[in-house]
Amino acid sequence: MPIQQDVHQFQLYLNAEKGYSDLTAEAYLRDLHQFFDFWQDETGKTLESSDEIDSESIRSYLVHLVRYGLNKRSVGRKLSAIRSFFKYLVRSDQLKTDPTVSLVPPKAGKYLPTYLNEREIGDILELMGADTEAGLRDKTIIELFYGTGMRLSELAGLNIGDIDLSAGNVRVYGKGAKERVIPIGTHLIGILRNYFKERLGVSKSNSDAVFLNPSGKRLSNRRIQMIVKDQLARVSTHEKLSPHVIRHSFATHLLNRGANLEAVKELLGHESLSTTQIYTHLTTDHLRQVYRQAFPRIRE
Repeated sequence: MPIQQDVHQFQLYLNAEKGYSDLTAEAYLRDLHQFFDFWQDETGKTLESSDEIDSESIRSYLVHLVRYGLNKRSVGRKLSAIRSFFKYLVRSDQLKTDPTVSLVPPKAGKYLPTYLNEREIGDILELMGADTEAGLRDKTIIELFYGTGMRLSELAGLNIGDIDLSAGNVRVYGKGAKERVIPIGTHLIGILRNYFKERLGVSKSNSDAVFLNPSGKRLSNRRIQMIVKDQLARVSTHEKLSPHVIRHSFATHLLNRGANLEAVKELLGHESLSTTQIYTHLTTDHLRQVYRQAFPRIRE
């Protein structure tokens, strides 16, 4: 089967069977095509079939990526895309052997996520004006990110029917279209009630989307990212300011205040507890700082 057809079938598999969003599927295909381009440059041939690729060519690609400065986490992600592609081909009987079986991704160093402290979050919300429709919308976005810890794609995809103010919860669809329900407190319920009274763009649209642009269309992921970045930059000097920073802050603040790790895992929609455990490094640092500041005999 021509490789272009293999890739097309793989894309359908990612969307239909794995439940991945178009953006996630596109990222997988982008990583695949980058590898194909490398293979063709190295061999001087046109790649026509998947069975032309062997483990040594994939290994050479990974070495190339590391040599040219790509961080190990990104290299691992690219290998994951290639591995998923060949696993699919073997599983669907389009290929006899998987050339990625013996390959191991480079071990990534420990990664500690960027987060804001509680005072910084409070300062952002205090600085944000809500006297215009756009201002109220943007402040509600920040409040909702911080009050639930949801992902960018989850917030952008919210519909009015996903929010039940009387029950005090929000329904979101996470990775793989998995549904989870996140509780919200009285403060956030009040914020949302007020927002829905003045919802921007509602007069120009019958869209069910919670967050709209002035034309009445669903607010894009990119626009939400820009809103968050602009607001976080008012109190933070971190280079990477994104909705994920607020998500990290949400998780860290919960653990700092004694929340159970398993509960935080469920709130964040993580598949594995090990993913959530990254935040325990942050809270350990917090406890160490408190200990150093408060323990009476620390300086003796």
